[in-house]
Amino acid sequence: MIAGQRKVKDRIAASNGNEMLAVPLQLIDQFLIDYNVGQALLVVFVLSILAVLPLKSQRLVALVVVVFGLVFLITPSSLQPTAFLFLGLGLILVGPMLYITASR
Repeated sequence: MIAGQRKVKDRIAASNGNEMLAVPLQLIDQFLIDYNVGQALLVVFVLSILAVLPLKSQRLVALVVVVFGLVFLITPSSLQPTAFLFLGLGLILVGPMLYITASR
């Protein structure tokens, strides 16, 4: 029994959790090969807006818009086309307006 436990411990020590991360990282890599980071961020932005809409909070939508505007601005231009930079600027301008016009 001790030899069996030793084999299991050796196998766990050898893997160091890399096997668990291999599949999700391969999926992300395959997705980013076909699309650029700006397009991936745009998909996440749309999904997050759709996730917030059922809460019926305009302030929360405004905060999501501002955060993604900052994310689009902070993302290096080598990873995304320039159009996404302008999208980030637009989102940063629209987000505070949405927040101010939200009813309490």
